[in-house]
Amino acid sequence: MRRLRPGTILLLLCLLALALLPWFAEKYYIQLFTKMMLMAIFAMSLDLLVGFTGLVSLGHAAFFGIAGYVLAFAAPQYEAANLWLSLSLAMACSGLLALVIGVLALRTSGIYFIMVTLAFAQMVFFLFHDTELGGGADGIYVYTKPVAAIAGWEPFTLENHTHFYFVVLFLLVLVYAVLRKLLTSLFGRVIVGIRVNEQRMRSLGYRTFRYKLVCFVLAGMLAGMAGYFTAAQFGFVSPETLGWHQSGIVLMMVILGGMGTLTGAIVGAFSMILIELGLQSLPDVGGVEIAKHWKLFMGGFVVFAVLLLPHGLLGLGSLWPRLRRKPAEARDG
Repeated sequence: MRRLRPGTILLLLCLLALALLPWFAEKYYIQLFTKMMLMAIFAMSLDLLVGFTGLVSLGHAAFFGIAGYVLAFAAPQYEAANLWLSLSLAMACSGLLALVIGVLALRTSGIYFIMVTLAFAQMVFFLFHDTELGGGADGIYVYTKPVAAIAGWEPFTLENHTHFYFVVLFLLVLVYAVLRKLLTSLFGRVIVGIRVNEQRMRSLGYRTFRYKLVCFVLAGMLAGMAGYFTAAQFGFVSPETLGWHQSGIVLMMVILGGMGTLTGAIVGAFSMILIELGLQSLPDVGGVEIAKHWKLFMGGFVVFAVLLLPHGLLGLGSLWPRLRRKPAEARDG
């Protein structure tokens, strides 16, 4: 019988803790952890591009936000949309947008790819921000959460925050399992090979453009799933969810947790939101509102984390041995 690794055991314990949380926590914490799990799905979708395929995108929020708008458009005013139809439509629209952007953006590489994805995302942002299509800069409300009815039978209701929590937890586990299975397959090895040396993969006969495009579309659809449920949870969607700063936030989550690991994307999403809340709750010192400047402290923390932990928070275990090794190497030198 194969023994479980310590990392796997820790992961299972965290999953157990998340499953037990609603039985002991208040509504605020249930909704907070629901938000963190949705951002973890969003971060995993970006990590598929950044950490595994080597495609740094600053326009990933476009797929996240467009799905929220699709939900708002699909729901009749003051009535609930059907979950299965509207979710499928939202993910399809996010995937279609990713396909259009990917076909054009993937013809570039490096800094040019980053700028092209940013440009397309800003085009989508201003489409909703400067027109009345989705309420302009004020956004649009989703008055009623989608209904999960199947031929008159409703297995769960998203109006119940506990049901909503468990649906998102299930999706988090499902996305993690699917991506992990995908990345351990031949397809996953090919995209990792593309990140390491795309020219060599071409010489082996792989059509790298197609592989990258599939990853880009899949990542867009998963980001759309996260955006759909985020809009359903908060009952509101605005152009801010499409902006470049939202793409920057989720990219920082991936970097903070550790690129190239699905677990790192989850850890980064949870950690960043918890640290942000902690900094916003700092007490006043000498009449100075420290919490008012929480973004300054957050930026400093991310900078130091990147400098000290090149592998993200998942690399904390190797930090102390590495620090001890440096003085020893200096003495030997």
